[in-house]
Amino acid sequence: MSTIAIYSLKGGVGKTTLAVNLSWASATLSSRRTLLWDLDPQAASTFLLSQRADNGKLKDQAQSVFAKDVEPDKLIEKTATPRLDLIGADASLRGLDLLFHELDKKKRLQKLLVGLRKDYDRILLDCPPGLTETSDQVMRAADLIVVPVIPSPLSERALAEVIKHLGTKAQVMPVHSMVDRRRKLHAEALARHPDWPVVPMASLIEQVTARRAPVGSFAARSAGAQAFAHLWQAIERRLAA
Repeated sequence: MSTIAIYSLKGGVGKTTLAVNLSWASATLSSRRTLLWDLDPQAASTFLLSQRADNGKLKDQAQSVFAKDVEPDKLIEKTATPRLDLIGADASLRGLDLLFHELDKKKRLQKLLVGLRKDYDRILLDCPPGLTETSDQVMRAADLIVVPVIPSPLSERALAEVIKHLGTKAQVMPVHSMVDRRRKLHAEALARHPDWPVVPMASLIEQVTARRAPVGSFAARSAGAQAFAHLWQAIERRLAA
């Protein structure tokens, strides 16, 4: 089992879109038993994939997993995609940083992931932005951290801060996200980092949120779907290295 975190210091860089589409690629293109664990209290991945988002019985229990009140497998739900399961997020995760601080257990997330090892080949973490107690837990637990970077100086600066903070804790894979090659700033950024994977700005990718479905499930031949497929292949190669 390998753990891939989708993380950025900044918000609004396409993190959730990456998490949802890469999870779909893992389950569908690689036939991996895949779990997407939404750790962001905004719960965007949960909104896109959950079949029971309005189930009151499970409301505000996402943080309870870390407090040992509920076992992780109690919150796992099937999605519409075969082999893809979800642990959803909710508003209770707004207090997760404080809980981690109070628990003073630096590898709590890592231990929970070990407990899920027998059931999954790939676990993807949709992480909240910022350098926080939660991000520290993620960095200790992940085998690979995928960082979406919009081609701009501020986004590249945020990536540099992440790499500086990480040190040798984990591997980092930057990904150019929301790319418009017609823009001079974007073209220059791509020229500086020609080896980074690229996910384009595309209307079909934007439809993921409206359709509440990964782009590969409704537009498999589109440039956006192919970009996610190529990115997933690159991730698999990195994990196998």
